[in-house]
Amino acid sequence: MERTGPPARFTGLLAVCSAALLAAAGLVASAPAATAADADLARNGGFEEGLDGWACSGGSGAAVSTPVHSGSKALKATPAGSDNARCSQTVTVRPDSTYTLQAWVQGDYVYLGASGTGTTDVSAWTQSAGTYTKLSTSFTTGPETTSVSVYTHGWYGTAAYYADDLTLVGPGGAPATVPAAPTGLKAGTATSTSVPLSWNASAGATGYQVYRDGTKVETATGTSATVTGLTASTAYSFQVSAVNAAGESAKSAVVGATTATGGGQEGGGGADLPAHALVGYLHSSFANGSGYTRMADVPDSWDVINLAFGEPTSVTSGDIRFSLCPVAECPGVESEAEFKAAIKDKQAAGKKVLISIGGQNGQVQLNSTAARDTFVSSVSKIIDTYGLDGLDIDFEGHSLSLDTGDTDFRNPTSPVIVNLVSAVKTLKAKYGDDFVLTMAPETFFVQLGYQYYGSGPWGGQDPRAGAYLPVIHALRDDLTLLHVQDYNSGSIMGLDDQYHSMGGADFHIAMTDMLLTGFPVAGDQTKVFPALRPDQVAIGLPASTQAGNGHTSPAEVTKALNCLTKKTDCGTYQTHGTWSGLRGLMTWSINWDRFNDWEFSKNFDAYFGN
Repeated sequence: MERTGPPARFTGLLAVCSAALLAAAGLVASAPAATAADADLARNGGFEEGLDGWACSGGSGAAVSTPVHSGSKALKATPAGSDNARCSQTVTVRPDSTYTLQAWVQGDYVYLGASGTGTTDVSAWTQSAGTYTKLSTSFTTGPETTSVSVYTHGWYGTAAYYADDLTLVGPGGAPATVPAAPTGLKAGTATSTSVPLSWNASAGATGYQVYRDGTKVETATGTSATVTGLTASTAYSFQVSAVNAAGESAKSAVVGATTATGGGQEGGGGADLPAHALVGYLHSSFANGSGYTRMADVPDSWDVINLAFGEPTSVTSGDIRFSLCPVAECPGVESEAEFKAAIKDKQAAGKKVLISIGGQNGQVQLNSTAARDTFVSSVSKIIDTYGLDGLDIDFEGHSLSLDTGDTDFRNPTSPVIVNLVSAVKTLKAKYGDDFVLTMAPETFFVQLGYQYYGSGPWGGQDPRAGAYLPVIHALRDDLTLLHVQDYNSGSIMGLDDQYHSMGGADFHIAMTDMLLTGFPVAGDQTKVFPALRPDQVAIGLPASTQAGNGHTSPAEVTKALNCLTKKTDCGTYQTHGTWSGLRGLMTWSINWDRFNDWEFSKNFDAYFGN
């Protein structure tokens, strides 16, 4: 979270990450010769039919008549802003088969690649091609791969590139057959409102349908799902079917589950939050252009109020301090007694007030057990002094990083991660089940782990990419809310293997779908980051154009909520499920929302009928 307006801190790094990366696998790879049975499977690879069969990010592509390599048309695609002008199509292929991908390209930093191969995704690129140059690469599909995405793209901030005569040569995809019904359906530990399900994969399936008492309630791409919105102390029956292009299988055997008593959620504290909550940061310790807002003046719209910020006395000390903004900096600031009284009033009204640790200037690195213990004692002192409900972790910059041995998010070795997890678990044990824990990482530290886990965009190492994943995973049973900052990000790749840019519904839909669906970390199908429950997820947004890059208009926020909770207004991105229990929204910040005449909170209240 930024003390001021739009930052420049991550601009270069994340823009580079958002382009498809210079970690590409070599310039031009030699490819095996095609056999007589092979065919060109790419549709309209010469672009003679315009963009038929192709999808270009951000409307970046067009068919042009010059320059061409052959025929009368070629692709011209122009990167703009943080978009890399990626043009792609999905092609049906056969499992365990070898394919050769080729194209003629012209321009600076032009890429050709294939993703979703089921083995190792490949790409080739040229740094500078003043005339048409052939790129070529090859790959072998995995044992269950039936489709791949082939693409071209340019480079962030460069001029337009051209592509022509793209071919994908290899065995044609076999006709799909309806998959068999899934087996091994099991119900996990039920809460009062949800039941987690898992099952065995069905060969050839591209997705699954989940049925509750005979009615379809969820869709999934993987072999697990959590059915939410259930009634406490109620018996339910569940079945699952498998689907692909040929149709839907028969339903699995029935499994039964009974929800727990009471109205709480599983773990995570904050069981008495409203079904749809609004989270906001309150600038309590500093001033900026948004102006100071007293705790007593925070409207009832806000269900969780995060005090910004508790900051360390030094990066590695673990010693966290919090105090109200000085009067000289914040005219009109309340006294500490008034501040504490206002907190109690908010809590009496059912609101949660947390201390947020970190922010733009608050780098915290718990490199030692001594720092860990100091963190616990100093944070406890803040919570006890002000009578707070819990902790928000807003670590940014270099606060979290991975060790070179951290190849598996389930077993981190980095001391700063291990000690943070230990510290939070100690706090949770001290304050009990009502302790509210929230996190506000940036997309770089979470969703970027889908492509790169500790890997830099140049083929080197950036130990921060995806570094929040082991923390979230280790604390998922204690986590009340995760609200990733969907801003100050650049473009990020979604589960559709397309890049999505800030500021519109599509970005928030794609980023949130990843959290609610789960995803393989760095493309490793053996290391899948499990989906979070929808009641644990809120969408993080800037409250105004002054609050951060990536401001999203109320109309686009409404579209994102409609898509995720109702499967309407989904635009170009199709989600892997429908989550009516999505918890809500987070914003930086309450102060900036007040500066903007409460536009953000008014839209939230209107949408959820508050």
